[in-house]
Amino acid sequence: MSGRSVSRWETGINMPDISLLVEIAEFYDVSISEIIDGERKSEKMNEEVKKTALKLSDYTETINKTIRKRLFFLTIIAFIGMLAFVTIEALGLDTPNSIYENIAGCGLGLNFGILIVIAMYLSGILTKIKERRMTRKNARNM
Repeated sequence: MSGRSVSRWETGINMPDISLLVEIAEFYDVSISEIIDGERKSEKMNEEVKKTALKLSDYTETINKTIRKRLFFLTIIAFIGMLAFVTIEALGLDTPNSIYENIAGCGLGLNFGILIVIAMYLSGILTKIKERRMTRKNARNM
């Protein structure tokens, strides 16, 4: 952990990951709310708050693992599609109206689509779309 990171936390520019908050709180023997608020409130960390933070940290880690698996899977598919495209182009098999031309086009299109999905995910657009769907679904169920 760098001094720059701590400075960003202190100025409110950025906040540490929830799993880091649990470790920092244990190391300094303070509560997570004391870290977030920036002031010491009690001498001993409340066990209930600690358990809640640990559960939240575990949940966040589970979500991060799932996301990493999905991104890895998409990257493998994109790599296979690009490999097919490059191989067909390098061997000169992409003659008009041939099956190889179609395969090369599918490989290139697959790569483009996956790049768009990854860019949408990293920019937060997919999360916003999912939140809107959940909001609409909840509104219909009421």
